[in-house]
Amino acid sequence: MNDFQAVADRVEIEALRAEFTDAAMMRDRPRLASLFTADGVLRMPDVPVELTGREEILAGGERLQSRWDFFVQNTHPGAVELDGDTATGRAYMQEIVRTLDGYEGVNYAVYHDRYRRTEEGWRFAERVYEVRYLDTSPLAGAAPRAAAAASFTEPASEERLERVAEALRAGGFAAEVLDDAAQARARVKELIPEGASVLTGASETLRLSGIDEDLNASGQYDAIRPRVLAIDRATGADEIRRLVATPDYVVNSVAAVTESGALVLASGSGSQLPANAGGAAHAVWVVGAQKVVPDLATALRRVEEHALPLENVRAQAVYGMPSAVNRLLVLNAEPRPGRGTVLLLREAVGF
Repeated sequence: MNDFQAVADRVEIEALRAEFTDAAMMRDRPRLASLFTADGVLRMPDVPVELTGREEILAGGERLQSRWDFFVQNTHPGAVELDGDTATGRAYMQEIVRTLDGYEGVNYAVYHDRYRRTEEGWRFAERVYEVRYLDTSPLAGAAPRAAAAASFTEPASEERLERVAEALRAGGFAAEVLDDAAQARARVKELIPEGASVLTGASETLRLSGIDEDLNASGQYDAIRPRVLAIDRATGADEIRRLVATPDYVVNSVAAVTESGALVLASGSGSQLPANAGGAAHAVWVVGAQKVVPDLATALRRVEEHALPLENVRAQAVYGMPSAVNRLLVLNAEPRPGRGTVLLLREAVGF
């Protein structure tokens, strides 16, 4: 191996270790699992946890992260020994954690790693987590959750809404700032012609505003959702998939909208996302003022920390089972100008 290749391999392995910490901190469980080989192993004897393969690592990560109140992980580079298409190494960790059941502490640990070169690049073949120091004394500090929670429920200012609207227009969306849900309800009726096929998302914003009832129960539209609910899911899965993927219109809300003009939607099943992404000929999103966030990282926090707990309560009541963020859709721009309309409200509505 020449010196240049060795340097490149070391840089890529270091980036892999950094990506692991970033995925853990951002609670991006699918990305974290993808950093392992298909048969990769994650061992944490002190937890204790042993996970083999990407599916187990994904599921295990979901179980662990569902327990966190907050978690901070710092990675410090360690040695790397290259051996052709394999390598070994160590990474040194400092972590601060508090779980929802009251456990809290600070630890220092070592990851003993085996790496393998794959078609996707370097991946973890094995990570073994060894705790070297653990202090479970009560933590003196806390996450600034009160301020964060307030920012997820307080309506954005008029200036901020107008700034978001301009960013959306620059990205190819039509954007309007309206006073309240009543104005949005009237505007949706103007935007959607009678007889059009319409799919509505499972949205508290649409339910509370009356838009859901207008579109699904008035008889003025070819309402997709009532048709889907009448189909046997065991025998009609393909029919359902086709119906929800390509309606004339999809009407929904979002979990967050960033100041740069990106819309973020979350879903448990993913069934409603194809229409929002581009399958529907037209899309209308009704967005309460409390859903405006500074950036994508804050949007993802809003999904996990604010919207998901509320949706869990709703899903338990309606379906008898919890919700989950299994699919995320980020719309950074609309490549077909005029297809998507965002109705930004000056009031807070929905989750």
